[in-house]
Amino acid sequence: MIAHLAGRVLRKSPQEVVVDVGGVGYRVTIPLSTFYRLGAEGEPAALRVHTHVREETIALFGFLTAAEHDLFEKLIAVAGVGPKLAVNILSGIESDDLVAALRSGDLARLTRIPGVGRKTAERLVLELKDKMPASAPAKAAEPADGTADREDVLSALVHLGYSRVEAERAVERAAREGGERRFEDLLRHALRALSR
Repeated sequence: MIAHLAGRVLRKSPQEVVVDVGGVGYRVTIPLSTFYRLGAEGEPAALRVHTHVREETIALFGFLTAAEHDLFEKLIAVAGVGPKLAVNILSGIESDDLVAALRSGDLARLTRIPGVGRKTAERLVLELKDKMPASAPAKAAEPADGTADREDVLSALVHLGYSRVEAERAVERAAREGGERRFEDLLRHALRALSR
């Protein structure tokens, strides 16, 4: 089982990254939080990895922080939550906000995440409420440089399951509130706007 990858970023998109490790490219599914904290193409990258093996496929899911990796492992332990939904959950809400929502049983907040219905939210709260850390996980430092590209942010939000209209409103609101931002900042603020 692959548990860790260290190499260089070959390609990255909001949903996945290809990491070159000694000439071999590993395609790793990642949450948006990992995407916006990863360096640019060609820069070094080290990911904590969950290897998911099914009958015909082996899929890798990567995270920059131990806190996110631990949350992912807890999420997939819940009945009915597979790795893709777990990554979607981590993409749709910041880790510290997810921990707070689970600890407080905030079903309204959880059901605003695309792909999470009321029953799934209830199951998540029931099974994970007491397993959440008392304090929110620390956020990793963000790399500096780059400018926001609204179309990329819109595409990422639509891929996460938000409608185009919802995504456009959230991006406009995020841009108004904070002016021009890097892709990562604009995406984070748009997600916050959508979860309100």
